[in-house]
Amino acid sequence: MSTTRFQALQTIENRLESLPLDLGESHGETIASYFGENVFHEEAMKKYLPENAYLMVKAATQSGQKLSREVADTVAAGMKEWAQDKGCTHFAHWFQPLTGKTAEKHDSFFTMTHDGRVIEEFTGSALVQQEPDGSSFPSGGLRSTFEARGYTVWDPSSPAFIIEVGDGKTLCIPTIFVTYGGEAQDYKLPLLRSQALLDKAAVPVCQLFDANVTKVTATLGWEQEYFVVDEALFNARPDLVMTGRTLLGRPASKHQQLEDHYFGSIPERVYHFMRDLETESHKLGIPVRTRHNEVAPAQYEVAPIFEEINVAVDHNQLLMDVMERVARRHKLRVLFHEKPFAGVNGSGKHNNWSMGTNTGVNLLSPGKEPSKNLRFLTFFVNTIMAVYKYADVLRASIAHAGNDHRLGANEAPPAIISVFIGEAMFKLLGQIANGKKTDDAAVKRAIDLISKLPNLELDNTDRNRTSPFAFTGNKFEIRAVGSSQNCAGPMAVMNAMMGLQLMEFKRDVDKLTAKGTDKEEAILMVLKNYIRKSKPILFEGNNYSDEWKEEAASRGLNNFATTPEALDVLAQPLGIDLFGKSGVMNATELDAFYNVQLHAYCTKLDIEAKSLEELVVSQVLPAVLRYQTELANNISALRSIDMVQSARLQVDLLKRIVADVEAINAGLKAMQTAYDNAHNAGDIRAEADIFCHQVRPQMEAIRAAVDDLEAVVDDQYWPLVKYRELLFVR
Repeated sequence: MSTTRFQALQTIENRLESLPLDLGESHGETIASYFGENVFHEEAMKKYLPENAYLMVKAATQSGQKLSREVADTVAAGMKEWAQDKGCTHFAHWFQPLTGKTAEKHDSFFTMTHDGRVIEEFTGSALVQQEPDGSSFPSGGLRSTFEARGYTVWDPSSPAFIIEVGDGKTLCIPTIFVTYGGEAQDYKLPLLRSQALLDKAAVPVCQLFDANVTKVTATLGWEQEYFVVDEALFNARPDLVMTGRTLLGRPASKHQQLEDHYFGSIPERVYHFMRDLETESHKLGIPVRTRHNEVAPAQYEVAPIFEEINVAVDHNQLLMDVMERVARRHKLRVLFHEKPFAGVNGSGKHNNWSMGTNTGVNLLSPGKEPSKNLRFLTFFVNTIMAVYKYADVLRASIAHAGNDHRLGANEAPPAIISVFIGEAMFKLLGQIANGKKTDDAAVKRAIDLISKLPNLELDNTDRNRTSPFAFTGNKFEIRAVGSSQNCAGPMAVMNAMMGLQLMEFKRDVDKLTAKGTDKEEAILMVLKNYIRKSKPILFEGNNYSDEWKEEAASRGLNNFATTPEALDVLAQPLGIDLFGKSGVMNATELDAFYNVQLHAYCTKLDIEAKSLEELVVSQVLPAVLRYQTELANNISALRSIDMVQSARLQVDLLKRIVADVEAINAGLKAMQTAYDNAHNAGDIRAEADIFCHQVRPQMEAIRAAVDDLEAVVDDQYWPLVKYRELLFVR
């Protein structure tokens, strides 16, 4: 009998009987009464900083002005006072290395003077820069063992915050992470560079319509999908513990086919967790607003109000950390893997991206004034053109081992990048593009058409759940981002390609106006050309269909189904051109980033292969062989009393089990050979290719045999917690 599995189920029964009813309740407090209480926001700065220091920090946030060391000392003193008033004893530079997780090194405010006195200290130098070393973080060859210095540098555009873990409180300062030579070693610095580029490129375009625009900021609203399982069941599945997904497991007879979980009533225990999570998030200034059941059983979603893109990314990374801690408090575990359970909906992190001006205009919203629709159309068409040009780089930005399991299956977008804009906008672009000629009359008719276009509300553009890049009324929803990913990667690419495209647009318009063409006519002529060129990227149909794969190929759109082939673009002219021209990454940084991503892919598959082998050899096969012996003994006993004909079912079962065991044995041997080949490849790209095309297929073959055994082996013998228990026992 499988004691671990049944002990886990018994633990849940006992837990549910004693579960408190008020977990996660906020006891009637309004969110406004505590929102941001653990954030060093504007009100806190006004209270704890001199006016001059406060204004300098605001200027640094809004225009990128550097802070002097004197101002940094003043800010550090005020920040320390605020933090200590909140009960903090330590501070930490909080950063986002290329692991995809967050990192922090805690230091105490406590120190000693030269004469032995104990004091509490936090200086400007400690605020602005630290040397956490961090030599074990992935660097892609930028740092060697004997050149291991790494620096964290304060990002004043993202507010400091206080993390509470039990009784401990730590002041966390958002920072970038760079090498001794200043090269980016994180996700934040490329994102900040991309935002600067977008601002620089978008303002001159905005000023074609409104001279008052002096700043453009990208905005982001992410939608975080995740699974929740009981802690006892999680711990009884070594594959979940080690890899974040189930390497084995037969789909339950009931899963999501009745579509009854989506938007259904939230299970009480999960509801308590969500309430607790929301309270912790709001205290940290994370504006989460939406919660609901997702498509698959045990799958949920949380989403915030839109924010400036850098802060939004920080908040998403912080939220995932908070989610894991709060879940443990409720004896639950959160799963961020893109495909923790085969055969059901995977988890994404839809990135809703737009651009806003300092005058309060969303540049991807048609607005209420029809005369300004040409501005909207300008940014709308340029976004499509940017995706058309750099689709393969955008695909590379969402490529990793977890997403390979999700893309193209169970409501996830495919690996082919296309743009959905809805019937109304598709028709409008077609009318503009099909103008017979661009004389004054034709241009005037087109402008009149734009002016008469009704305001597009959120529900005017239908959703296409199969599209990886969809316009949803006043923003573009990038649906292909994986649930475990740092949003900064794809968002840096989005900002960069949009920035480069807007620069090209402005040059094209200027060339025409320099020849005497009317400004509005010039804008429309350029847009007309872009609409025609980018037409292959527009697709309004079912992205899941095989017909679309064939049509996409005929349009010249690539279908990079796996991470290694998707990442290749980073080492090719298109990727090098995007990152180099935009300044988001120099050639050295890009090469390092490319190697880090390949290494991460290989390492994850390495861990999965080892975990699978151990799980099969030490748990599955012993249980199967015990049941096989029981069947054989039963058949032998029936034969001994001349009742072999009554054992036909047992014989068929035994043959099925023997065949599966033989398949497992062959798969393990082939996987080991492929695994050895990967480690002897001598080149990280070749290693990734072997893991992808030799190791993974053997893992899938082993899984198929094990999952078939799960259907026939006595339930009392089966050692692994089953899908029906993981997904439905709450």
